Amino acid sequence: MNRCIIIGGSDITDYNRIKNYIGENDFCIYCDSGLYHMDKLEAEPDLIIGDFDSHPEPHLDAETIKLPTEKDDTDTVYAVKEAIKRGFTDFVLIGVIGRRFDHTLGNLAILLMLEKENLSGKIVDDYSEISVISEKSGTIEIADGCKYFSLLAAGGEASGITIEDAKYSLKDASLTMEFPLGVSNEVLPGKTAKVSIKEGRLFLIIITDRNA
Repeated sequence: MNRCIIIGGSDITDYNRIKNYIGENDFCIYCDSGLYHMDKLEAEPDLIIGDFDSHPEPHLDAETIKLPTEKDDTDTVYAVKEAIKRGFTDFVLIGVIGRRFDHTLGNLAILLMLEKENLSGKIVDDYSEISVISEKSGTIEIADGCKYFSLLAAGGEASGITIEDAKYSLKDASLTMEFPLGVSNEVLPGKTAKVSIKEGRLFLIIITDRNA
C-alpha cells in the first residue's frame, strides 16, 4: 500500500523541499490548520481530520472527519490511528514540529508508537528528518550528503550502539536521556556511516539542510 502523509499546522518555510517527500500516489491527510499548507504543497487531501479550532471547517470535496474539541487524541494522533485502521504501514509527518513544544513532543511520541507497532514513520521539517531506530531496524546507513546526524536516547537507556565511518565512532556503547552525547555527529567524507543498536530505542535526526 502507498505511504500516508500526515500534514499538520506547524510552520513550513521551505515548501520546495517538503514537496519532494510527497509522491503522486501518496494518501494525504490534512489535520485542521494543516489545510493552510494545502495550496503551497500542491497536494489535494484524500482525508481531512480536525476539530477545526484553528482552521475554518473546509467543506471541500474530500472525506472529512470532524472531531470534538475535548478529546484524548490530538488531531494528528487521531489521523495516524485512523490511517493505521485503513491499512497504512508507512508514514511521513510534516508540519508537526513548531512553536507549540508540547505538540512537538507529542508528535515525536507518534514515532515511538509506530515503531512499537512495527510500522515505519518519519517526521520531516525544513531542516531535518527524524525517525526512531531500534534493534529491529538492523544496520542503518547514512550518506555523507547530510550536514549532521544525531542519536538521542528515546524513552530510556539504549545500549549496544555501534557507529562506524563517522567523525565520532562508538563500539557497543550506551546512551542515556540524561547526557546527549550523540548530538551533531558527521559522516566521514566519501563514506556511508553505519549505525546499529542492540537494546532500547534512539531518535535518529538527520540534518539535511547545509545552512542549518
